[in-house]
Amino acid sequence: MWDVIEAPILWQGAWVTVQLTLYSAALAFALAFPFGLAGISRHAWVRAIGRFYVEVFRGLPALVLMFWFFYSLPLAGLRLETLFAGVAALGLNYGAYGAEVVRGALKAVPKTQFEAAVALNLRPAQRVRRVLLPQAVPLMLPTFGNQLVELMKATAIVSLISISDLMFRAQQLRSSTGEGAAVFLVILVMYFVIAQAMLLLVRYLERRSERTLGRVRAEGAAR
Repeated sequence: MWDVIEAPILWQGAWVTVQLTLYSAALAFALAFPFGLAGISRHAWVRAIGRFYVEVFRGLPALVLMFWFFYSLPLAGLRLETLFAGVAALGLNYGAYGAEVVRGALKAVPKTQFEAAVALNLRPAQRVRRVLLPQAVPLMLPTFGNQLVELMKATAIVSLISISDLMFRAQQLRSSTGEGAAVFLVILVMYFVIAQAMLLLVRYLERRSERTLGRVRAEGAAR
């Protein structure tokens, strides 16, 4: 068991898993906010674009999407790096779920807050940045935390296109040592530890955002 725990290739694989999670999460969040904002737009064509993205990529399995990027695009002359194919598939898929989280949180902000921003003659971008988002972000964070953990666990599929993540390295170690039970027990614990570290970060951000929201509301009441 200790030989498995101390195996360098598992720790290398864990680092690749963390990197994949961070890159995919960054792409997912970068997509979630503009498409979530599109979902509450006053313009029907903007809402239609947001809905199209959400419905398409929320309805596609990340695994099939990754295979399509990695195996099908080269047939059209476009070859993607394995890491990019994995990040793109996961980011596009989870970005669609995140867009719905953003849209729902923005719609949950009381309408009176939006009306107050209009009364203060704030421009649309200012209304979003200074009024809606500060109140919506604390509502988003718990769900984003869950999605981040789900995204981290979903990175295990990238081993199928030979990215040397934790799962891929575990399969290598199992083949070379024959200690399948010990190897998979160790990586279960490693995935759990990574998930808990991410949840601790999200909870810290939740506390920070709640304190900020308290100040925003206090300033609004003072006015």
